[in-house]
Amino acid sequence: MNKEFLNRLEKIEKALDNALQMDFSDSWQLSSFGTLPEAVKPLFIQNLIEPNRKLVNLGGKRWRPLFLILCYELTAQKNAVHFTEEQAYGLTPLVEFVHTASLIHDDIEDSADLRRGKPAAHITYGVDTALNAASWLYFEAAVCINTLNFTKEKQLELYNLYSRELRRLHLGQAMDIYWHRNKSIFPTLEEYKAMVKNKTGTLSSLAAQIGYMAGGEAQESQIKAGDIASNLGVGFQIIDDVQNLTFGNPGKKRGDDIVEGKKSLPVLIHIHKKPDDKEKLSALMERAGKEGIDSPAVEECIKLLETSGCIEEAALQGKSIIEKNCRAFGDNSKMITELFDSMIPESFK
Repeated sequence: MNKEFLNRLEKIEKALDNALQMDFSDSWQLSSFGTLPEAVKPLFIQNLIEPNRKLVNLGGKRWRPLFLILCYELTAQKNAVHFTEEQAYGLTPLVEFVHTASLIHDDIEDSADLRRGKPAAHITYGVDTALNAASWLYFEAAVCINTLNFTKEKQLELYNLYSRELRRLHLGQAMDIYWHRNKSIFPTLEEYKAMVKNKTGTLSSLAAQIGYMAGGEAQESQIKAGDIASNLGVGFQIIDDVQNLTFGNPGKKRGDDIVEGKKSLPVLIHIHKKPDDKEKLSALMERAGKEGIDSPAVEECIKLLETSGCIEEAALQGKSIIEKNCRAFGDNSKMITELFDSMIPESFK
């Protein structure tokens, strides 16, 4: 990753740490909960924070908050009126905390055992604690809107944008759940891309729109940037899908999408090319789902997909989408291009 990103990432980590405190200071508690009854012990608050804090501390790419900051810098340099740098960094929990919460929920819904190389939150803390903590984090993420000294007008803008994108994210997840719970149902390519544009693209869109708002851009410009960014999210997800079927995603085992019954782009391209394989793929996914990640059905399914060249074709599509939409940010968006280029594995370039 570009060394110029390191200073920005350090500031992002400070903003995240400040927004999700493990010592739950009086000022933090007041901004989060208001005045609490004396009977509320620190242990109770810890049950909300710890599963989220642990996952945040495990790292992650942090590309969403970094993308927000790069969009802010791109626009603030040309506008006289914009948010301060401190306010821009202070808004990064809006995308990173939502992403964190969604990962915990995803792992529960997918019955996944690992996240970032460690046991998933519901394995460590139990489904009830993990589910509740992640749900709380969706709401906690928005506390920064109240604490950064925005005008009431800007607060309302941010709340409206944030809540709309969260609803879109859950719509995308509903589509994904429907397909992976029904192993014999395969979406069209258009349906798949619509799902990803909501599920993955919405946080990319949210990051860009917040960055453009913070940089002083008009609403029309924010919306346009959000649409371009949602397409970048689609490209990123396609690359992630391909990586899952080749050498595996960081902290996970190769082919766990097969176990979960995910109808990823490589799978859909294969079905389009070889429609007679649909029943066999469904059966392999069903078997892998029952037997787990070590099932021979996982590798058998991947080998079947490799026969059509669908994995390589999906990688090219994902790369093309990313390159095209990075260019759409204009001639001064070199660092945005470098950010997304850094997320494409060398083997796909």
